[in-house]
Amino acid sequence: MIINNVSLIRYTGLMEVDGLLWEDRLATPLDIYEEYANSLNATADFVQSKNGKLALDHIFVKIETEDKITGLAGPMNSNVAFIIAKQLKQILIGKNVFATELIWDQMYRKLVHGRQGEPIWAISFIDCALWDLKGKILNQPVYKLLGGATVQKIPAYASMLGFNVLDMELVKKRALEYKSKGFKAQKWFFRYGPAKGLEGLNKNIELVKNLRETLGNDYELMFDCWQSMDVPYVLSLINSIKKYNPKWLEECAMPDRIDSYIRIKEKTNIPLAGAEHHYTRWGINQFISKGALDIIQADAHWCGGISEMIKISALCTTHDLIFIPHAGAMHSGVHFSFSQSPAHTPMIEYLVKWMPILQHFSEDQIKVENGYIHLPENTIGLGVNIDNNKIINQEYIYDKE
Repeated sequence: MIINNVSLIRYTGLMEVDGLLWEDRLATPLDIYEEYANSLNATADFVQSKNGKLALDHIFVKIETEDKITGLAGPMNSNVAFIIAKQLKQILIGKNVFATELIWDQMYRKLVHGRQGEPIWAISFIDCALWDLKGKILNQPVYKLLGGATVQKIPAYASMLGFNVLDMELVKKRALEYKSKGFKAQKWFFRYGPAKGLEGLNKNIELVKNLRETLGNDYELMFDCWQSMDVPYVLSLINSIKKYNPKWLEECAMPDRIDSYIRIKEKTNIPLAGAEHHYTRWGINQFISKGALDIIQADAHWCGGISEMIKISALCTTHDLIFIPHAGAMHSGVHFSFSQSPAHTPMIEYLVKWMPILQHFSEDQIKVENGYIHLPENTIGLGVNIDNNKIINQEYIYDKE
């Protein structure tokens, strides 16, 4: 099965939302600068809804064989699409679909100035599309190609990014709502970092206290710092919230400051999670080899694709670490998670606001039923199939270049 075409397709559409989509944003590394401290622009992916509708502009990569079988992956931004079109597409043409290790290695070696960030995203989306294509050729779901399912269902935790975290009555209402939907755990996002001083710190502490009192002591709660804090601030935060027994504290510092994670880990029993913004097995191994994290959160669309997730999983299990993929309720993350031991991948992250956005153009969206994601037994490939009814406009980009 030979690859003879690689296309990039832009789909635009409108998604209906209830009220304002992004009620608030999370703390960000840019918050140290006043001009960004209250702006959605500090997080490039946040596009606000208008009049109950969200304008969507998603790009997918489509890899096609000489027999017209196609593999699909996305959505990605225009920067990533540009890298695929200009630097990676030529590597795929003429290659055997099943030569994923060869293709991955050649893409990685070509991107000599791109071993992190969006160049690795480009590799990731191509790799996921190839796994989708292999599944379609073999008429099998991808989890079977990865070794088969270890369980029939996996608990999902509700990741509450985008909800208001300052109005405690509203926080209480949302927390109880998602508990009633069957979610056995929730992750909330701190609004403030060190630049907001004691006022912001106390608001963060109030969020944790309110959630624990609302949901009770038998409910799992996690909190995300989104790489926006420093060591003294995190230690002050930990000292105040440890009595509320968080399951983990996530991305306490920027991901290349691994020594900061070590300093924090030495002074707390709260498990530390992270590495979603690090890339490839070599990047993740920097955390693992130094014992800096308890929970690894690589993302199949960011870290190098499903092929790289397999290698990262081998590192994690070798060191007896938990591996819960970031945004694991995407199709690629679900198939990967079902192929893993529940001892090491016990949960899937379901980003309550993001998942419907990222899967808007998919016919078969990943759903949570009473707190669980069920095995996609009837899926062929990854199940990323475009719903034509949701497309307002479709455009092949870079096709004539």
